[in-house]
Amino acid sequence: MSDAPRDQTEDQFLETYDVTAFERPSVAVDVVILGAFDKALHAIVVKRVEHPDRGKWALPGGFVRMDESLDAAATRVLATKAGLDRVFLEQLYTFGDPGRDPRTRVIAVGYYALVDEARFRAIDTSDKHVAAARIDVPWGGETGGPVTCRAASAASTEELPLAFDHEDILGLAVRRVRGKINYAPIGFQLLPDQFTLRALQDVHETVLGLEVNKDSFRRRMLASGTLEATGERQRDVGHRPAELYRFVRRSAV
Repeated sequence: MSDAPRDQTEDQFLETYDVTAFERPSVAVDVVILGAFDKALHAIVVKRVEHPDRGKWALPGGFVRMDESLDAAATRVLATKAGLDRVFLEQLYTFGDPGRDPRTRVIAVGYYALVDEARFRAIDTSDKHVAAARIDVPWGGETGGPVTCRAASAASTEELPLAFDHEDILGLAVRRVRGKINYAPIGFQLLPDQFTLRALQDVHETVLGLEVNKDSFRRRMLASGTLEATGERQRDVGHRPAELYRFVRRSAV
């Protein structure tokens, strides 16, 4: 039972409320920035230069400020750590294991952002502490579980050990995208505004981790009502230019 007087107003109650009366966890957001190209899923990771897990790689993230929403915090992380705005961004899951961060009780709200190849490659990775990582998924379908990351540069394919529980966050993002790509138009968010049917199929195969039948895939996509022909064709290619398409309702951001 509360000891507050029954005739006390809410304003009076709030003026005297003791915020230290209860322990409070810290809240952070971690963002999986996903790209699908070169027959692999890719993510941006940042090398930790301080303890804990110094030397390991982490997803772009940060603590939520007192005056911002979770979505605003994730949007801020995208802008400040990857230079991205107006991309598909969706809340993934809340990670709250009491021991996930040895510093203190930290609850992390995971997000994932889908980025087309050109915008992904434009993210500044010239700093040795920022890297584009190739994701190795050791499980099929929507089995789920941790994944590993490897350097995606031409010079090295070494494994990049992940900090905290970020291999689980990344794995869940892969599982979520695999589960949604065949019924939600998120695949288009991994492509530029105009694309070929071959490019769309490549994205689906990369996300799903398996090959799809070309003819049935194209029939399904063309009958879905989610894309339309632009009337234009590829340019500057060494083969017969393919027709270009666009997403009819590109409004997920």
